[in-house]
Amino acid sequence: MTPRRCIGALLAGGAARRFGGTPKGLALVDGERIADRALAALAASTDEQIVIANDPHAAKWFPNRLIVPDEVRGLGPLSGLCSALRAAKSDAAGILVVAWDMPFVTSELLCALRETGEAGASAVVPVAVDGGPASPLCAYYATESLATCERLLEHGERRAASLAESLASARVLAGAALAKLGDPARLLRSIDTPDDLAAVGGTLP
Repeated sequence: MTPRRCIGALLAGGAARRFGGTPKGLALVDGERIADRALAALAASTDEQIVIANDPHAAKWFPNRLIVPDEVRGLGPLSGLCSALRAAKSDAAGILVVAWDMPFVTSELLCALRETGEAGASAVVPVAVDGGPASPLCAYYATESLATCERLLEHGERRAASLAESLASARVLAGAALAKLGDPARLLRSIDTPDDLAAVGGTLP
């Protein structure tokens, strides 16, 4: 059987209003750009990596990477998932996505998401706290979920979480299964404000 290909997609978007307009993924944690930390985890867990970005400077930030813009801009994070799924549809069975403001995502976490997805789930989304919100921007999605994603956008949906919520065979990675991979709160932490960055010892570029 031919191995299933999986594309890693770095979601490099968002207006960063709470971050003073500075691109969040370019901030440094332990001396390394958050975006590069996320890309390294994707590189160790996927067969190819792309960057979903609308910023005109993206090609300079990520030289030698395929930059994929949204077909229609300004439609929120669900549009970024759609862009990643469209880019991968003809070449892979699934995608792993990571938002570029998540500095502590590991390849072990991503491999676990991929393994569960390739076992037959249409989406696999981690949940840090039982009963808490999912993390749809660090997740696995089968490329067959593209039609559902497009339909949601057509109906005005913008939330990334709505995709997994709409897929009958979606699964979550939570509880002990997630905890064995590391502290869930740290693994899924996102840097949304300068205070968040300072709390992890990070700095602006």
